[in-house]
Amino acid sequence: MNVEHDSSVPLTTDPARHPFVFAESFNSGSGDAVERVYEPDAVFVQPDGTAVTGADRVAANGEFLAMGRPIEVTPRQVHVAGDLALMIVDWELGGEGPRVAGTATDVARRGIDGRWRYVIDNPFGLASGQPQ
Repeated sequence: MNVEHDSSVPLTTDPARHPFVFAESFNSGSGDAVERVYEPDAVFVQPDGTAVTGADRVAANGEFLAMGRPIEVTPRQVHVAGDLALMIVDWELGGEGPRVAGTATDVARRGIDGRWRYVIDNPFGLASGQPQ
C-alpha cells in the first residue's frame, strides 16, 4: 500500500516512532493529518468498545480533536513481527478540562513504501472500556 502523506508530518520507517507521528499529526489540529497515519480500512475502538472504520473512524477522532487539547504520548512497549507492530502507549490530553488519558493497545503495519500506519487503534485498550 502506498498512501500519500502531508509532508509537514512525515510518516516514519521506525515503528517505535509511529506514536510520536500520531501525536504530531493530532497536535497539528488537522483531521486530514490524523487520518493519514491510518490504513484506509483501519479500525478505531471507541471508549465503549465499539469498533468503527471509515467515516465513523474519522468522526471518532474528530471528537477528540474538537477538544482542542494537545496530546502527549509515552510508548511503553513496541513489538515487531515482520510488517506488524504491537504498541502499548500511554497518552494524555493536556490543557484545561477534565483528565482524558488512557493506555492504547495499537497494531500498525509497514506499507510497501516502508512507512508505518495504524491498522487497529484502541485508545483505551487496557481500560475497562471507559475513559479514566
